[in-house]
Amino acid sequence: MLKELKWGVLFAGAILLWLIIERVAGLHGERIEYHVYFTNLFAVIAIVIYVLALRDKRSSLPNQQMRWSQGFISGLLIAVVVAILSPLLQIIAHYVISPDFFANMQAYAIREGMMEPAAARDYFSLESYMLQSAIGALIMGAITSAIVAFFLRTKAIDRDRSST
Repeated sequence: MLKELKWGVLFAGAILLWLIIERVAGLHGERIEYHVYFTNLFAVIAIVIYVLALRDKRSSLPNQQMRWSQGFISGLLIAVVVAILSPLLQIIAHYVISPDFFANMQAYAIREGMMEPAAARDYFSLESYMLQSAIGALIMGAITSAIVAFFLRTKAIDRDRSST
């Protein structure tokens, strides 16, 4: 569990660094219309982190043999750590890194006719983002873990297991 905690905290740090980059690039203000596109690029970084984390996990196992289930559970534990840290990350993001983000996103969504004012206020709020980020961390973490564990499993151990 120590490795999963380490990688979960590293993932959280990557999220904060990404948010700082978004803020500096103006994606939380004057270039907010590009935010939706740029923010999705974080998926590449997330996958890289999961690959590194599960490779680290595999290297710590006897004979560096890892079943898919071991990799999946390890990745899922990382996702749980990130989900638990998500509310704190959102507080840091929206009080320290980018305090005007919600107001800017609400104004943008209303101005572009994407949402009515009440819906924009509800969606672009700290409570909403805390919930979205925690649930997103669990769902995307589970999906990413399943896929990465499939590619990083040790085929010989899975083959031996299926023939018994």
